[in-house]
Amino acid sequence: MSDASVIARYHATTVAVGDAAVMITGPSGSGKSALALELIGLGAQLVADDLSQIVMQEGAPFVIAPPEMPGVIEARGVGLINVPHCTKAQLQLVVDMGQIEMSRLPSSQAVTNVNGCEIECLFRVDAPYFAIAVFNLLRHGRHAAAQ
Repeated sequence: MSDASVIARYHATTVAVGDAAVMITGPSGSGKSALALELIGLGAQLVADDLSQIVMQEGAPFVIAPPEMPGVIEARGVGLINVPHCTKAQLQLVVDMGQIEMSRLPSSQAVTNVNGCEIECLFRVDAPYFAIAVFNLLRHGRHAAAQ
């Protein structure tokens, strides 16, 4: 059996910046779709809203879009809307909207386990620049001194 045949499902919204995906987790009402919509407004593409499916390919986790309602996201108070989307992207980052980052410059990068792979994890930052920071982290990476 190839590793691509096993699918894990997560209650999360995932968007891609280029080929790099961020999976946004957290309890209902924590702002998963809101952050995703902000990222999409900056040029990201939706992979999956509310249910993210992970497959392993060549030892790396990829998020694939579920076949139901591709490119549709729920905007609280607005309804279901169509947005730019893609069908697959490699998972590079997890944002946990259920926890708040209190440190200005966290001393170490948090990681979380997704299908046996350690993935960098950020906690929610309650600031207007958070989506822009996540977008640029995916597109350009971290500064070498911060790694």
